[in-house]
Parts: sequence; C-alpha cells; structure tokens
Amino acid sequence: MPKMCPKIILEGTRLTFKTDLAFALNEHPRIVGPRKYRYHSPLISGEWCVFTNFPWGRGLINFDPAEERLAMETYATWMRLFELQKYYSWVIDRFHISTRAFQLQHREKDYEFEWLEDRLKAVGFRLVFLTRTEESFVEARERRLKVSAKPDQYDDLSYFHREQALMRRLVAQSKLPTLEVDISDNDVPAAAERVADWMESTGALYADY
Repeated sequence: MPKMCPKIILEGTRLTFKTDLAFALNEHPRIVGPRKYRYHSPLISGEWCVFTNFPWGRGLINFDPAEERLAMETYATWMRLFELQKYYSWVIDRFHISTRAFQLQHREKDYEFEWLEDRLKAVGFRLVFLTRTEESFVEARERRLKVSAKPDQYDDLSYFHREQALMRRLVAQSKLPTLEVDISDNDVPAAAERVADWMESTGALYADY
C-alpha cells in the first residue's frame, strides 16, 4: 500500500481534548495505517515547558520576552526537522496558533509566522481547530478536574471563552488547509473519524511532493 505520512496540527484552547485526540489520531488505522503491534510515532507539543527547570514553567507558547530568540530558534529547528523527515507522519498538539494567542493576550505582541506557515504548507501540514460551545466547558472542566495536577487553571472558564474567540480569528488567517471540529459532545472517537474523513477526502494522507 502507498506510504501514509499525514501531518496534523491540533489547535484550540484548553478543555477541547486536543491531547486525547492527538493520541487517538496517532494510532488510528485510517491516519497512520493498520498496525499488527504498537509502536511509537512522532507526537509533539508546543505546550511542553522546556525553557524552565520547574513544573508548569515556560516554553514555546508562553515564553517571556527575553526568551523570544530561543522560541523562534526552536520553531526554526522543529520546522527544519519536519522538512528533513517529510515522508513520515507528524501529529502536533498545539503549535504556532497557540503561541500567537498567548502572546497577544499576555504580552500584547503578535507573531505572524508567515515564514513558518509557508514551510509547513509545503510539506503537507493540515490544521485542525477544536472548539466547543460555551456551556459545554462546564462538563469538560468536571472531567478534567478528576485527573488534573493543577486544577486552579480551570477556575475561570470565561478565559477559555475569550481565548477560543481569539484563536478562531487567528485560525481564519492561517494559510494552512483547516478543519474546525466541535467537540462539545466530548466524543473523541467521533472527532477522530471526522478528521480521518477530511484528511482522506483532501488527499492529505499521502505525500504529493
């Protein structure tokens, strides 16, 4: 069978089950092909706190102004890695849209990332924007509080409402082919099928470069 090498960026505010969907897609036979045994394939996240040596620190999304050069070099390094290994599958749980949203909200600075999107598009990346209705955030928070190590980050749901509106505007500006998936029903398997349908129908499962 032809080699499958889809490339997917999942974006959305917290409580939209991005990580759950990332794991589901990374093992979905319609996305990565049938497997007779389990093995690891790339699943990365811009939300990793890699710039500080303590939990809940800073990273590619929430970097301080003094870390801007470090963040941009990290983006350039990831991008070069994608280009060097373009005939493979990549699933990214939050990336440059999340960076733009956070930096606009907390630093009042925008990073347009046109250079990054041009290169992401050239190697076949697609953008999936996960959203939910405002009322559905309540149930999503209750589910998350059962497992969260930092529950206070979910105290103010209005923050997520505002961030989702901002991210919708930023996603609309993206050059990448985009699918919006409403996860209000909390049905991750169904969301994975929607993404698989879209990737298949748009020819995004195989490399055409």
